[in-house]
Amino acid sequence: MRVAGIMSGTSLDGIDVAIVDIRGRAIETVAHASFPYSPALRSAILAVSNAECSTGDISRLNFELGGRYAKAVAATCRRRNVPLESIELIGCHGQTVYHEGAGVNRNAKRNTLQIGEASVIAEQLGIPVVSDFRPRDIAAGGQGAPLVPLVDYLLFRSATKFRVALNIGGIANITVLPKNARPEQVIAFDTGPGNMVIDQLVTLLSQGRETFDRNGRIAAENDCNHALLNKLLRDPYYSAAPPKTAGREQYGREFIESLLATRLPILDLIATATVFTAATIAAGIRRFAPETQEVIAAGGGVHNTQLLVQLEAFLPRCRVTTTAEFHVHPDAKEAIAFAVLAHRTWKRQTGNLPSATGARHAVVLGKVTFGTK
Repeated sequence: MRVAGIMSGTSLDGIDVAIVDIRGRAIETVAHASFPYSPALRSAILAVSNAECSTGDISRLNFELGGRYAKAVAATCRRRNVPLESIELIGCHGQTVYHEGAGVNRNAKRNTLQIGEASVIAEQLGIPVVSDFRPRDIAAGGQGAPLVPLVDYLLFRSATKFRVALNIGGIANITVLPKNARPEQVIAFDTGPGNMVIDQLVTLLSQGRETFDRNGRIAAENDCNHALLNKLLRDPYYSAAPPKTAGREQYGREFIESLLATRLPILDLIATATVFTAATIAAGIRRFAPETQEVIAAGGGVHNTQLLVQLEAFLPRCRVTTTAEFHVHPDAKEAIAFAVLAHRTWKRQTGNLPSATGARHAVVLGKVTFGTK
C-alpha cells in the first residue's frame, strides 16, 4: 500500500511529506520533500500555541493548514514524479498548538490539540486521511506521546546492539531499543528541548531574519554560561522517570523570558542553550539507557554541527550517527512514521506502545476521514 505521511513539528520550521510503500513488514521510502513555513504563517501558529487567542484564530488556521498540507502532498508528487493517484492513504499528524502530558505533575489533566483539518485534505486530494493520533492514547491513560517509538522499533532494533533512536525536533525525544528487544521492552520519552530554545533566541537576535543557528555557528563562536546551565539542569523533569512529555508549554515564551532576565549576552544564551539541549539528551540516555552503544539521530537538530559535537562529548562511550546510515533521511523520519501509523490504523492495528506512553493498553490510533476514492 502506498501511503503519504505529513509531519509539522514543534520547531515550526515547515511541513515534511514522505511517501512510502508498505508491504508486510517492508517499509520503502519512495519520495520526501520539505516545505518551509512563511514568516507570516509561522507567526500565526505561534500566536495560537500555548497562548491567549480567540477560538476564531484557531478555527481559521485549522482549515488553512489543511489546505497547506494537501498542497504539500501534491507538490511532493510533482517534484518527485510520483503519480498522485498512486497514493491510497494519507497520515497527518497535524500541528500541535497545545499538549499537556503529566510531565512531573502526575495529577495534570492530560489533553492535546493538533490542527490541520483532515476534511480539507481528503476533499482536495480525494484520498482518505488518518489524523488526530494522540487523543486516543490519552483516553487510554497515556501521555499521547511519543508515538514514533513503534516505528523506531520496526526500523532500528538490533539483535546485537543496544540502540537509542533520537529525534531532535522542537523537542528532543528518545526511543530506547535494548538488544533483541520485544515491543513491551521499549521505552521512550521527551528528554527536554530540542531546537526550540535555540531557534527562539536566534529569531530574537536576528529580529526574525533567521530562525535557527545554521550549522551551530553562533554556539561554536560564543561562551556557555555554566552557572546558568547548572541551574537549568536542576529542573526535576530531567530526573523524573518516564513516561513523560514536554512541549512549548515548558520551553516557549515564558522560558525564553526567564533566560533574557539573566541579562547575559544573547549570543552566550544561544551557546548555553545548545549545551543545555545536548546535556538533557545525554542525561536521559545515561539515566534510563546506560547500556546504549549507538545513538541514531534524526530531525532538524542533526544539521546543527555544534549540537552533535556537544552530544558526542557528553556520551563518549556511544557512537552517534544519523538515520541516513539506515537509508532513512533525517528530515523525513517522523513523516515516514505517521505514514506507517496511518497504515496500521487503516488495518485496525494498534499504533501506540504502552511502555512508551504510559497507556493502560495498546489502542488503534486516530480518526479516519474518507476521500472520494
